[in-house]
Parts: sequence; structure tokens; C-alpha cells
Amino acid sequence: MSGAALFDAAFRRAATGRPASFAVRSPLGELHPFDPADWCRDELPGDAALLDRCTGPALDVGCGPGRLVGALAAAGRPALGIDVSEQAVRLTRRRGAAALRRDVFGPVPGAGRWHHVLLADGNVGIGGDPPRLLRRCRQLLAPAGRVHAEVGPPGSASWAGTARVHGSGAELAWAAVSADDLRRPAAEAGLRVLDVRTEAGRWFATLAAR
Repeated sequence: MSGAALFDAAFRRAATGRPASFAVRSPLGELHPFDPADWCRDELPGDAALLDRCTGPALDVGCGPGRLVGALAAAGRPALGIDVSEQAVRLTRRRGAAALRRDVFGPVPGAGRWHHVLLADGNVGIGGDPPRLLRRCRQLLAPAGRVHAEVGPPGSASWAGTARVHGSGAELAWAAVSADDLRRPAAEAGLRVLDVRTEAGRWFATLAAR
């Protein structure tokens, strides 16, 4: 099962109120839970830490069912969500937000012109290679743009590679980056960490081109 198919199925269950949570086992052997039902909500505590910084056109990478891009659209701020999951794009559009089925590593509208790129809900793990993902995000930014990434709390484990979906045998290329391990992949991507902050038990960082 591909990552897109995995999330398609999970979002489909969550949208109908059925249990949709799953967990992946990292190369370190740790279980990491995902709960798409949370992402289907209208707001999660701490979202403001990301949204308040989006003062110009924003690209939400791995937008899921559109919680954040929907909030930006409702506030009258230009925003686009992209996701490899067809179901995610469909749910985002139902919120009245713009979304396209796109792989962030492929062609993306507005490349080089986005003022803000969001990597929320652990999406710094997309592709299982944080330096590659952050490098791609830098390419999508306008010269003075910012990447806003949600990261793990200080002291949490950082890892990258192929995780196995617990109980199914499916694989997912994913990663986790803790707040105190972010500077290295950022530097490899040509980015610098401007600040790291916490809100509602979540951790966020803002990055800019070096």
C-alpha cells in the first residue's frame, strides 16, 4: 500500500466518523501514532502559532483534510493546499479552500513565489528525508519567504527512513525531527532556524534562506 492509499483510506474513515488512527514503527523500533480524525477538526490547540505568521500567500504542504488552509481561506488570506491523497484534496475543497493533488517534489504552482510554506502535523517527515524536503520547500519560497514547521519536542527521538505501519505490513517513507535536532537538516537544505517556540504542547520553528 502506498502512502497516498494509506492516507486516502484513513481520511475516508475519519470523514464518516469511523476510527481512523494508526501507528507506524520507526527504524528505531518506536511506535508513532497518527490520528486523521484530529486533522479533520476545524481547529486544534496551537494552530494559531502557525496561522498568525502567514501574512502573505501560503502553501500548506501535506494539507490533509484542509484544517489550516481552510482557516486561512476563511480569514481571507491567499492559500493553497497540496496533498498526494485524493480524499484529502476532496475534503479540503469541501471547506471552500483551494487544493490540488500534488507531490511536493513534483511541479507545484507558484514555485519560487510563496511567502510562507507550512509543514504542520508532523509533515516535516514527508518523504523520509528532512534535508531533501526542506531543500524543496526553500525552492518553493519567495526570496524573503519563511518555512513554518511543526517539530518534535526537545529531547524526542529524531529518525528518518522507512517506517512500517503497525499491524498491516505496509511501509511509509517518513521521518521525525526534534526541536533541538532541526538546525542540521535545515543547514543542509540552505535554511537557517529563526526561532523555535511552543504553544498548547506543540513545537514549531520558523526557517528562512541562509
